[in-house]
Amino acid sequence: MRATDNSSQGWFLPYLKHYFWAFLAAAFLGALSIGCAGALLFTSGHLITRSALKPENILMVYVPIVLVRTFGFSKAVIQYLERLVGHDAALRLVSRMRVRLYRAVEPQALMIRSKFRTGDLLGLLAEDIEQLQNIYLKLVLPALSALLIYAAGILALGWMDGTFALLMALYGGFLLFIAPAISLGTSLAKRRTFKQERSKAYQELTDALFGMSDLVLSGRTGHFLSTFTQRHKRAAMVENSLRRNEWRSHWIAQCLVGGGIVIMTVWAGGLVAQNRIEATWLASFALVTFPLLDAFVRAGEAVVHAPEYQDSLRRLKDSEKDTSALAARSDAGQPAADDAADTKEEQATAQRLSHGGDLLLNNVSFRYAATHEWSVRNISLHVPQGGKVALLGRSGAGKSTLLNLIQGALQPNEGSVTVAGVPVFTGGAYSSLFAVLNQQPYLFDTTVANNIRLGRPDASLNEVRAVTEQVGLGALIDSLPEGYDTRMQETGLRFSGGERQRIALARILLQNHPIVLLDEPTVGLDPLTEHELMQTMFCVLEGKTLIWITHHLTGMKHMDEVIFMEQGTISMRGSHDELWRDHARYRNLYKMDHPGLEK
Repeated sequence: MRATDNSSQGWFLPYLKHYFWAFLAAAFLGALSIGCAGALLFTSGHLITRSALKPENILMVYVPIVLVRTFGFSKAVIQYLERLVGHDAALRLVSRMRVRLYRAVEPQALMIRSKFRTGDLLGLLAEDIEQLQNIYLKLVLPALSALLIYAAGILALGWMDGTFALLMALYGGFLLFIAPAISLGTSLAKRRTFKQERSKAYQELTDALFGMSDLVLSGRTGHFLSTFTQRHKRAAMVENSLRRNEWRSHWIAQCLVGGGIVIMTVWAGGLVAQNRIEATWLASFALVTFPLLDAFVRAGEAVVHAPEYQDSLRRLKDSEKDTSALAARSDAGQPAADDAADTKEEQATAQRLSHGGDLLLNNVSFRYAATHEWSVRNISLHVPQGGKVALLGRSGAGKSTLLNLIQGALQPNEGSVTVAGVPVFTGGAYSSLFAVLNQQPYLFDTTVANNIRLGRPDASLNEVRAVTEQVGLGALIDSLPEGYDTRMQETGLRFSGGERQRIALARILLQNHPIVLLDEPTVGLDPLTEHELMQTMFCVLEGKTLIWITHHLTGMKHMDEVIFMEQGTISMRGSHDELWRDHARYRNLYKMDHPGLEK
């Protein structure tokens, strides 16, 4: 199924138009809430002044008392309604955005990994979509509410004094428009730098968590922690500088608010001197300025964070555009047939390849982006059906990337990966070619038989028994309280590490795929268990093509070819005997893995 191309649609205006009336209602309620706050202080100032004159009867200040209570309760209720309406619209909007992003990414789930790292995808889903929510809640709504209050306030002042209304329009406009623009211009570069440093740290941390075992085994944990700490410190320094700038901008804005209050007080005093208003209203005009100008300041501070939202919009737009481009490229050269025809063609090809075939990598090169270094560079490899190849190297040498290229999860930038002459990168059409045994196989809290049947759901109990006997678990499972109906417990805790790997191996035997990818399946096992598991694997997988990623040289005698990778290229290759004979480095590494042995 092909993804729908929505890349021509924006990520901001279309959703704002769709929920325009909801956001307008929320902005109106927000303005009304600010108005209630102003009215509360306005009547409070009048009440305090009138009370200070010691009225003869409480009824003389009864109306201000009632109004103070009314505006106080009204402010809380209206503010709650504003948040209810605004958050409801924003959450519905974000839900639609997540569905759109998922629909763009999911059909090309394998292909999109050739363009984005895991950390990038998590950033899109977790951070950027969240930022779009903040555009509406922290930028659009406060700005609209402030504009409504600005217009209403200037109109009210214009009814009383046109010249002063013009002066306050300029003063409020400076707070609402000019001051945020100045603050934004002075901090723009720093915000961009902080965003980049934080994103890089997020990506590196995510990739490290997924590859933690590789870091530990290769001894590069200290190097990663040092690099990550330095990047975090740089980001913290930029963030502290931004916080200082924000504090200074906020302090200046509060000073401007204070200046506005002084101006309003002087103007109101002039009205009192002209006998246009009573003296009891002087404090009211001074106090009402607080919430109104403060709304301008908060809207301006929200504008300063606009670049963060702009970066998120750009990343989402680019990701959808790149996903559409990948989908179009995968469909290039194919006839415009319907999905059923495509599915039949894929099934026919998969059926033809399921019987086996040569695996050929022809000058394969890959990198995640044009600005990144090559993860894999000019790799050529031919593995006939039944061949066994081991890939070794430090973490980051390119082994996992090469394995993903072989599976078809990544598309090479240069060269090709084929099985029996057919490219494997097809967005998942050739899942029947490969079986994978990794460090931590997926085991679920269901019966032993059901866990093994994940390899082939329609397998009979006799077939399940046959593969468990092959991997050496038949006696153990028969001894369990309920045999094959015994529950595994969460993540297979009922069994040891070696037994869990044997259950996963039995699942692979049920799949009966021609190519098996071994991604460090013996990590964390004691030497005896590791040796026994390896002997079982080589025995039951005889005749299948094996691609084995490992850090250790144990079992290299069983492999047809051993390949060492460094910085994405092949540094050594050959059989165990050839490498032992021709490379002193290999002999030293082998002796380190086999203390006391010469060969």
